[in-house]
Amino acid sequence: MQRPDVLFDETHCGQCACGEGLDFQFSFAFQPIVDVSDNTVYAYEALVRGLQGESAWSILSRVNEQNRYSFDQICRVKAVKLAAKLGMDAMLSINFMPNAVYQAEYCIRTTLAAAQTYNFDTRKIIFELTEGEDLSSIDHLVSIIKAYQGMGFSTAIDDFGAGFSRFNIMTASPPDLLKIDMGLIRDIDRKPNKQAVVNGIITMMTELGGRIVAEGVETVEEYAWLKGRGIRLFQGYLFARPGFETLPEPHFPDIG
Repeated sequence: MQRPDVLFDETHCGQCACGEGLDFQFSFAFQPIVDVSDNTVYAYEALVRGLQGESAWSILSRVNEQNRYSFDQICRVKAVKLAAKLGMDAMLSINFMPNAVYQAEYCIRTTLAAAQTYNFDTRKIIFELTEGEDLSSIDHLVSIIKAYQGMGFSTAIDDFGAGFSRFNIMTASPPDLLKIDMGLIRDIDRKPNKQAVVNGIITMMTELGGRIVAEGVETVEEYAWLKGRGIRLFQGYLFARPGFETLPEPHFPDIG
C-alpha cells in the first residue's frame, strides 16, 4: 500500500504528519527490564496508556486498519520524546506493529527524526514485536528484523510461547532478545512441563547468540528457578509495576 511521506513535526505535541485522521490521544507508562547480574535497569518498556493512565486496551481497541500506520508512527515519536524528557539512560523498548510497516527503511524516518530532535541515542532503542499479531507474511517480518538490526537497533519478540510461536523467524533472522510469555513463567518453579519447554528455549537462544527476558515474574520462587537456569533479564511485578509517565525504581529480591 502506498503511504504519504512521513515528516516529523515537533510543533504538533511530538506528533508527525502521518498522524492525520487519528482522533484519540495517548501517553505511556514505563516498566523496567532489570539485569540481575549487576542489579541495574537494562531497559524500560513503553506501555501505551490513556492520558489519565487508562488501560492499554482503552487505546489499542481504537486502532484499526485505517489508523494503524499513524498510530504506530506516533507511538514511536511519543515514546522517544517522553523517554528523553524523563532522562532515560537505559534502553527504550518500543512495541511496533509489523502490519503497519510497509518498508522498514522508509517507515523509520520519523523515529530517526524524533531521536535527533530530542537527542536520544538510536542505539538505545529496542523494537519489540508482539508474537501474537496476525501477520500475512513471515518474510515481511524477517525483512523488518534484518533491516532494523542493520540500522543498529535491537529487536525483540514479545510473548514467545503464547501460542503463536514462529520458529521460522528464529531460523531466518533471530532477534536480539526473546521475551518468554508470562503464561510459561507462572508457577514454573513447580510445573515440570513448563520447565522442559523453557529449558529448550534457553538452549535455543544461547546457541543463536541472543538473550532471554523472563517477563511477568511475580514470585520469588519463579525468579529463583529462572535465575538458576542462567536468565539474567527480568520484567514483572516482583521488580516493579509500570509507572505512568515515570521511570520506576526496581526492587531486587534477595534470594541468597
